[in-house]
Amino acid sequence: MIIGLTGAYCAGKNHVASILEKRGFPVLDADKLGHEVLENEKEAVFARFGYDLKKPDNSLNRRLLGQRVFGKPEELAALEAIIHPKVNNLVKEWLASQSGHCVINAALLHKSAIFEKLEKIILVTAPFLTRLLRALKRDRLSLQEALKRFASQKNIYARYLSINANPFYAETYRVENPGFRKLERSIEKIIERMS
Repeated sequence: MIIGLTGAYCAGKNHVASILEKRGFPVLDADKLGHEVLENEKEAVFARFGYDLKKPDNSLNRRLLGQRVFGKPEELAALEAIIHPKVNNLVKEWLASQSGHCVINAALLHKSAIFEKLEKIILVTAPFLTRLLRALKRDRLSLQEALKRFASQKNIYARYLSINANPFYAETYRVENPGFRKLERSIEKIIERMS
Protein backbone atom coordinates (compact mmCIF):
# COMPACT_ATOMS: atom_id res chain seq x y z
CA MET A 1 0.00 0.00 0.00
CA ILE A 2 1.32 3.45 -0.94
CA ILE A 3 0.33 6.11 1.58
CA GLY A 4 0.63 9.81 0.86
CA LEU A 5 1.45 12.18 3.70
CA THR A 6 0.91 15.89 3.28
CA GLY A 7 -0.10 18.95 5.21
CA ALA A 8 -0.17 22.70 5.31
CA TYR A 9 3.04 24.63 5.94
CA CYS A 10 4.16 24.10 9.56
CA ALA A 11 1.26 21.77 10.38
CA GLY A 12 3.59 18.98 11.57
CA LYS A 13 3.69 16.47 8.73
CA ASN A 14 7.38 15.71 9.33
CA HIS A 15 6.55 14.78 12.91
CA VAL A 16 3.87 12.44 11.58
CA ALA A 17 6.50 10.98 9.23
CA SER A 18 8.75 10.23 12.20
CA ILE A 19 5.85 8.55 14.04
CA LEU A 20 5.16 6.35 11.00
CA GLU A 21 8.86 5.47 10.68
CA LYS A 22 8.92 4.39 14.35
CA ARG A 23 5.96 2.11 13.53
CA GLY A 24 7.97 0.45 10.76
CA PHE A 25 6.76 2.31 7.67
CA PRO A 26 9.50 3.24 5.17
CA VAL A 27 9.09 6.98 4.50
CA LEU A 28 10.47 8.94 1.56
CA ASP A 29 10.72 12.69 2.15
CA ALA A 30 9.99 14.15 -1.28
CA ASP A 31 10.66 17.65 0.02
CA LYS A 32 14.23 16.69 0.95
CA LEU A 33 14.60 15.16 -2.49
CA GLY A 34 13.40 18.48 -3.88
CA HIS A 35 16.12 20.33 -1.96
CA GLU A 36 18.76 17.94 -3.32
CA VAL A 37 17.46 18.35 -6.87
CA LEU A 38 17.31 22.12 -6.39
CA GLU A 39 21.00 22.16 -5.46
CA ASN A 40 21.87 19.88 -8.39
CA GLU A 41 19.88 22.10 -10.78
CA LYS A 42 21.10 25.39 -9.34
CA GLU A 43 22.64 26.53 -12.64
CA ALA A 44 19.23 26.30 -14.31
CA VAL A 45 17.74 28.16 -11.34
CA PHE A 46 20.37 30.91 -11.55
CA ALA A 47 19.74 31.24 -15.29
CA ARG A 48 15.98 31.59 -14.77
CA PHE A 49 15.79 33.55 -11.50
CA GLY A 50 19.05 35.50 -11.36
CA TYR A 51 22.70 34.99 -10.54
CA ASP A 52 22.33 37.08 -7.39
CA LEU A 53 20.88 33.87 -5.87
CA LYS A 54 24.41 32.43 -5.88
CA LYS A 55 26.12 32.58 -2.48
CA PRO A 56 29.89 33.14 -2.17
CA ASP A 57 30.37 29.37 -1.70
CA ASN A 58 28.50 28.79 -5.02
CA SER A 59 25.44 27.31 -3.25
CA LEU A 60 21.89 28.50 -3.85
CA ASN A 61 20.32 31.09 -1.57
CA ARG A 62 17.05 29.21 -1.03
CA ARG A 63 15.64 31.87 1.27
CA LEU A 64 16.00 34.57 -1.40
CA LEU A 65 14.60 32.19 -4.01
CA GLY A 66 11.59 31.61 -1.76
CA GLN A 67 11.00 35.35 -1.60
CA ARG A 68 11.01 35.46 -5.40
CA VAL A 69 8.53 32.64 -5.97
CA PHE A 70 6.08 32.44 -3.06
CA GLY A 71 2.89 34.35 -3.79
CA LYS A 72 3.81 34.58 -7.49
CA PRO A 73 2.12 31.70 -9.37
CA GLU A 74 4.06 32.16 -12.64
CA GLU A 75 7.42 32.20 -10.88
CA LEU A 76 6.51 29.21 -8.70
CA ALA A 77 5.38 27.27 -11.79
CA ALA A 78 8.71 28.05 -13.50
CA LEU A 79 10.64 26.72 -10.50
CA GLU A 80 8.45 23.60 -10.30
CA ALA A 81 9.07 22.94 -14.01
CA ILE A 82 12.80 22.71 -13.25
CA ILE A 83 12.47 20.60 -10.10
CA HIS A 84 9.38 18.37 -10.25
CA PRO A 85 10.24 16.08 -13.20
CA LYS A 86 13.49 15.00 -11.56
CA VAL A 87 11.88 14.58 -8.13
CA ASN A 88 9.11 12.48 -9.70
CA ASN A 89 11.69 10.18 -11.31
CA LEU A 90 13.48 9.70 -7.97
CA VAL A 91 10.18 8.97 -6.21
CA LYS A 92 9.29 6.34 -8.84
CA GLU A 93 12.72 4.72 -8.44
CA TRP A 94 12.28 4.57 -4.65
CA LEU A 95 8.80 3.08 -4.96
CA ALA A 96 10.12 0.38 -7.30
CA SER A 97 12.52 -0.67 -4.53
CA GLN A 98 9.75 -1.07 -1.93
CA SER A 99 7.83 -4.29 -1.31
CA GLY A 100 5.38 -3.51 1.50
CA HIS A 101 3.50 -0.53 2.87
CA CYS A 102 5.38 2.72 2.34
CA VAL A 103 4.83 6.46 2.76
CA ILE A 104 5.55 9.41 0.45
CA ASN A 105 5.89 12.59 2.53
CA ALA A 106 5.35 15.62 0.26
CA ALA A 107 4.01 19.13 0.72
CA LEU A 108 2.87 19.16 -2.92
CA LEU A 109 1.61 15.60 -2.98
CA HIS A 110 -1.16 16.42 -5.46
CA LYS A 111 1.49 17.46 -8.01
CA SER A 112 3.39 14.20 -7.69
CA ALA A 113 3.46 11.78 -10.62
CA ILE A 114 2.42 9.00 -8.23
CA PHE A 115 -0.63 10.82 -6.83
CA GLU A 116 -3.06 8.55 -8.69
CA LYS A 117 -1.31 5.45 -7.28
CA LEU A 118 -1.87 6.45 -3.66
CA GLU A 119 -4.18 4.16 -1.74
CA LYS A 120 -4.47 6.33 1.39
CA ILE A 121 -3.66 9.95 2.20
CA ILE A 122 -2.93 11.43 5.62
CA LEU A 123 -3.56 15.18 5.68
CA VAL A 124 -2.05 16.99 8.68
CA THR A 125 -3.68 20.25 9.73
CA ALA A 126 -3.12 22.65 12.63
CA PRO A 127 -4.67 25.92 13.77
CA PHE A 128 -3.52 28.96 11.79
CA LEU A 129 -1.94 30.73 14.77
CA THR A 130 -0.03 27.59 15.80
CA ARG A 131 1.33 27.23 12.27
CA LEU A 132 2.22 30.91 12.06
CA LEU A 133 4.18 30.83 15.32
CA ARG A 134 6.02 27.69 14.17
CA ALA A 135 6.92 29.36 10.86
CA LEU A 136 8.27 32.46 12.55
CA LYS A 137 10.29 30.47 15.07
CA ARG A 138 11.45 27.43 13.07
CA ASP A 139 12.19 29.07 9.73
CA ARG A 140 12.95 32.54 11.11
CA LEU A 141 10.71 34.13 8.52
CA SER A 142 9.34 37.62 8.71
CA LEU A 143 5.59 37.86 9.21
CA GLN A 144 5.22 38.96 5.58
CA GLU A 145 7.26 35.99 4.26
CA ALA A 146 5.29 33.51 6.37
CA LEU A 147 1.97 34.93 5.19
CA LYS A 148 3.11 34.67 1.56
CA ARG A 149 3.86 30.99 2.06
CA PHE A 150 0.47 30.46 3.67
CA ALA A 151 -1.24 32.29 0.82
CA SER A 152 0.53 30.12 -1.77
CA GLN A 153 -1.15 27.07 -0.21
CA LYS A 154 -4.51 28.73 0.32
CA ASN A 155 -6.71 26.38 -1.72
CA ILE A 156 -4.50 23.32 -1.99
CA TYR A 157 -5.60 21.40 1.08
CA ALA A 158 -9.33 22.05 0.67
CA ARG A 159 -9.02 19.75 -2.35
CA TYR A 160 -7.93 16.84 -0.16
CA LEU A 161 -10.86 17.33 2.20
CA SER A 162 -13.31 16.81 -0.66
CA ILE A 163 -11.36 13.97 -2.26
CA ASN A 164 -13.52 11.23 -0.73
CA ALA A 165 -16.45 12.44 -2.82
CA ASN A 166 -14.52 11.27 -5.89
CA PRO A 167 -13.83 7.50 -5.99
CA PHE A 168 -10.86 8.12 -8.31
CA TYR A 169 -8.85 9.40 -5.36
CA ALA A 170 -7.43 7.66 -2.31
CA GLU A 171 -9.24 7.67 1.01
CA THR A 172 -8.12 10.70 3.00
CA TYR A 173 -7.58 10.81 6.76
CA ARG A 174 -7.46 14.29 8.24
CA VAL A 175 -5.49 14.60 11.46
CA GLU A 176 -5.45 17.79 13.50
CA ASN A 177 -2.18 18.61 15.23
CA PRO A 178 -2.95 20.53 18.43
CA GLY A 179 0.17 19.10 20.08
CA PHE A 180 2.49 16.15 19.65
CA ARG A 181 1.01 13.79 22.28
CA LYS A 182 -2.52 14.05 20.87
CA LEU A 183 -1.08 13.77 17.38
CA GLU A 184 0.59 10.44 18.20
CA ARG A 185 -2.68 9.02 19.48
CA SER A 186 -4.48 10.19 16.34
CA ILE A 187 -1.88 8.57 14.09
CA GLU A 188 -2.15 5.29 16.02
CA LYS A 189 -5.90 5.27 15.34
CA ILE A 190 -5.35 5.98 11.65
CA ILE A 191 -2.83 3.13 11.41
CA GLU A 192 -5.39 0.79 12.97
CA ARG A 193 -8.07 1.93 10.51
CA MET A 194 -5.74 1.45 7.54
CA SER A 195 -4.78 -2.09 8.58
